[in-house]
Amino acid sequence: MNAQHISKQKVRRAFDRAAGSYDEAAVLQREVCNRLLQRLEYIRLSPEWILDAGAGTGEAVRALMRKYRKAQLVVLDISENMLAKAITHGGLLRRPHALCADLEHLPLADASFDLVFSSLTLQWCNDLGVTFDGVRCVLKPGGLFMFTSFGPDTLKELRACWSQIDDAVHVNRFEDMHDVGDALLRAGFADPVMESEIITVNYPTVDRLMADLRDIGANVTAYGGRRGLTTKAMLSRLRDAYEVFRRDDVLPASYEIIYGHAWNIGADTATQQSVNVDFLK
Repeated sequence: MNAQHISKQKVRRAFDRAAGSYDEAAVLQREVCNRLLQRLEYIRLSPEWILDAGAGTGEAVRALMRKYRKAQLVVLDISENMLAKAITHGGLLRRPHALCADLEHLPLADASFDLVFSSLTLQWCNDLGVTFDGVRCVLKPGGLFMFTSFGPDTLKELRACWSQIDDAVHVNRFEDMHDVGDALLRAGFADPVMESEIITVNYPTVDRLMADLRDIGANVTAYGGRRGLTTKAMLSRLRDAYEVFRRDDVLPASYEIIYGHAWNIGADTATQQSVNVDFLK
């Protein structure tokens, strides 16, 4: 596992500030969420309780409530401002329940949910082992954990350019797909299925890329390396360095998207079954 620490207080403040600008800037996040929702079409499940963990402004709310019309939906996020937007996606007669909390430390009763759905939130967790233990605890036996996260090639162009300038952490490190699958197994999940793909988003300038990261609250970096102010001279060097990637008058930003799902087979049978991991690349 990558040894890095992200301040949850900073994450909460960043997403609180970004709640108003998030939906306009979160084009990639919306697409990834929709692709994860589409994967539910191939899974037979009739949940009574669903947890949308890291719900943000509620992109998945309407789709989950429409697909599972009899289920109760809890939207969880570390940001109160994000949650305030998420609950507006419900109707007059059916609204999601809101809980402001951290996915890494779930304040929920054991065996409460049939489905935990989480899109692009795991990258804000410092310890996947702790996170997955908590998710499995709140799932009922036979419950499903379905998620997306970022892989190590995410923002590789931006990371490479910053590395030419200083040793500060400007781009967080992200877990490899196989490490995520191993962590699921250690937490007692069964039959994890992992996939990954690269999605490239094009920008006119690197300034626009960094503005989008700020507008969605994703500009919080882990502790490590030299710390200090980013000067105008450093930004100028960053712009020059990024130009090597320009093609057809645009600058690419790569995002490695990890898709995964796994089942909670229950404490009684977890130690009795051999688990097959299907890694799809």
